[in-house]
Amino acid sequence: MPTPNEIFTNALKQHAPEFGVELSSDSLSALNKYYALILKWNPRLHLVAPCSPEEFATRHVLESLLLLNHLPPNARVADVGSGAGLPMIPCLILRDDLRAILIESSSKKSVFLREALRLIDSEERVQVVTARFEDILAPDVDFITCRALDRFSDLLTDLINWSPPEAVLLFFVGGALRDRITSALPQSQVDRIPRSENRFLVVAKR
Repeated sequence: MPTPNEIFTNALKQHAPEFGVELSSDSLSALNKYYALILKWNPRLHLVAPCSPEEFATRHVLESLLLLNHLPPNARVADVGSGAGLPMIPCLILRDDLRAILIESSSKKSVFLREALRLIDSEERVQVVTARFEDILAPDVDFITCRALDRFSDLLTDLINWSPPEAVLLFFVGGALRDRITSALPQSQVDRIPRSENRFLVVAKR
């Protein structure tokens, strides 16, 4: 009987081409360690909803890696509501040129993020900020991403207004939020997420 980590790794290998992702053996090893850490911490912190290894591979990790199509070399990214480290930790594992600020209001989840970042050489390129985004100044970054912010629907307008004027917004959303963003920001690009009928990555500027 394969272990959850083996099932997770096999699902990554099987489905990566659907997401346009190439995974080296080193990347697979690091992502496997990240998944093991999620399994260890999730019962205490509820980082992600319970799901199978296959679903974590596709719905969480490979979906997160869709960001890489939109991040040029040496991109600076702020992730709002980092929680379990999705989408940025998988992206940081695959791309050592990225710089990131992970903004998370929960102090316990921030502890998890710092532990997860030990899996990669991240000390110089990643900062964890324990705060609500509304309570801090927007950092000087090229991109703002958000995937799992609590009350995302209620905070969407505030998040858009908070973002640096020149930053590109990369939001993982369902159909209702997609429509709100494209209505507010008409030049948005919308990419449907593979293996999903109602999940989208919206790329927009203010």
